Amino acid sequence: RCLAFTYIAAQRITVSRSFSFTHQIKIIAPLLYANSKLYLTAGISTMDTESNEIVTGYLNAKGAYDLDVELMSTPGFTLEQLMELAGLSVAQVVFEVAPLSRSKILLVCGPGNNGGDGLVAARYLLHFGHEAVVVYPKRSSKQPHYNNLVKSCQDLDIPILDEMPEDLSTYNILVDSIFGFSFAGTPRAPFDTILKSMMEAQTKFRIPIVSVDVPSGWNVDEGDVSGLGFEPEVLISLTAPKFCSKSFKGRHFCGGRFLPPKLANKYGIKMPPYPGVSQYMELIQYKKENNKQEL
Repeated sequence: RCLAFTYIAAQRITVSRSFSFTHQIKIIAPLLYANSKLYLTAGISTMDTESNEIVTGYLNAKGAYDLDVELMSTPGFTLEQLMELAGLSVAQVVFEVAPLSRSKILLVCGPGNNGGDGLVAARYLLHFGHEAVVVYPKRSSKQPHYNNLVKSCQDLDIPILDEMPEDLSTYNILVDSIFGFSFAGTPRAPFDTILKSMMEAQTKFRIPIVSVDVPSGWNVDEGDVSGLGFEPEVLISLTAPKFCSKSFKGRHFCGGRFLPPKLANKYGIKMPPYPGVSQYMELIQYKKENNKQEL
């Protein structure tokens, strides 16, 4: 038995910059499940071929961490592979929502894997025809792969800055790739002031913010419990939505098309039915209460 939100997943397949078509299917995301595990309150994923309804679930912080560990052990993915696929998903979503055919995009990257996804996305966005600039104030020294990501950006002449530009008004999109599912607490320097700067640009210049996996500063399970007020226009959930995405009100995409079915079943989640060769899919949430429908 479960209570459920109903999602309409709009599959936009873009054949060219001037032609696209949309196919819609329903996705059911359970809120309660009687036999939930420690890291879930979502049901096992199933598909009703007659109604095109897909039951999918959420991951909390522990579940997301455990799944990441298993992805790099059981199937044998490397960190580099997962980061490349995640970054490609992010770049495709940013390409989808970019207001101009050649937009100027600022990607703010944190010291962990979320920041690595942003570095990968910057490279793809340049290849997709956009202008990419990276802010990378605390560079990771944990893995040599991060140095390689920086070098690959530098080889493409992508500027990598140590601090936020003074003037953000020239940018068309800000990408928040700072903190992911391992974040806890409240943002510390320099990211506390960076987030404030992004919020000011969002309000003053109406520049949209795209967050990668989790809006930075949010509790992974509970959302913006600290009252930071950071509200991106777009969220890209990687592998599966995290619990905090239930309170997200903007455009919600899912990316990370690499999940093996056995692991998906173990964690009670299912990849969306990605169309064609797309690495992302948009999820639109509708909440029904007392016969009312609210976007």
